[in-house]
Amino acid sequence: MAAVSDLIFGVAMAAVAVNAASAVLETEDKQMDLVGATVVGLTASLGGGSLRDVLLGHPVFWLADVAYLICGVVAVALTFLLARRVRLPVGVFVIPDAVGLALFTVVGCQVAVDAGVHWLAASLLGVVTGVFGGVLRDVLVNEVPLVMRAGTLYATASWCGALAMIAALAVGTGEAVSAAVGGVLVLGLRLAAIRYRLKMPEFRSPL
Repeated sequence: MAAVSDLIFGVAMAAVAVNAASAVLETEDKQMDLVGATVVGLTASLGGGSLRDVLLGHPVFWLADVAYLICGVVAVALTFLLARRVRLPVGVFVIPDAVGLALFTVVGCQVAVDAGVHWLAASLLGVVTGVFGGVLRDVLVNEVPLVMRAGTLYATASWCGALAMIAALAVGTGEAVSAAVGGVLVLGLRLAAIRYRLKMPEFRSPL
């Protein structure tokens, strides 16, 4: 159990760092200073897990262990300094954002499974963990949330990965392998949606 906890801790720390960095990259053309970028970065990296913990009735993860908060602050500061010195391609944030989505989906799903909730609720809590921080980030930078844009397969990719992870756990696959299965599926679907403009059907009233 200790090894599993170490695994989830490591993946969660990586997710916080990646999401904080991708959020800072999205603020590049918003003329924000370091304080503004820090607010956006921490909101994006801590928001989804915070909502998950509130729904589960758990202590909020970054209040229970300040290492997550420190990780987010360091990731924001390093990314902010790097972006000021290196010219980055437009839209570069979507790749680390996809990685963060995969990592947070896996973490959220495992935390929910460990809490003993129903598998369907656990899968949706994985989506909440993966998606909600990005929604808050986009609202703060005055953008339409990425999860609501056509051609993104954002929440869909997250949910598919969460369901795959839970299915793998249900057939007796180890936690590490199950997490890898779910994370790779989330990342693969998200990157495929970016590359090939895959999308879900849009709502349109008949003429």
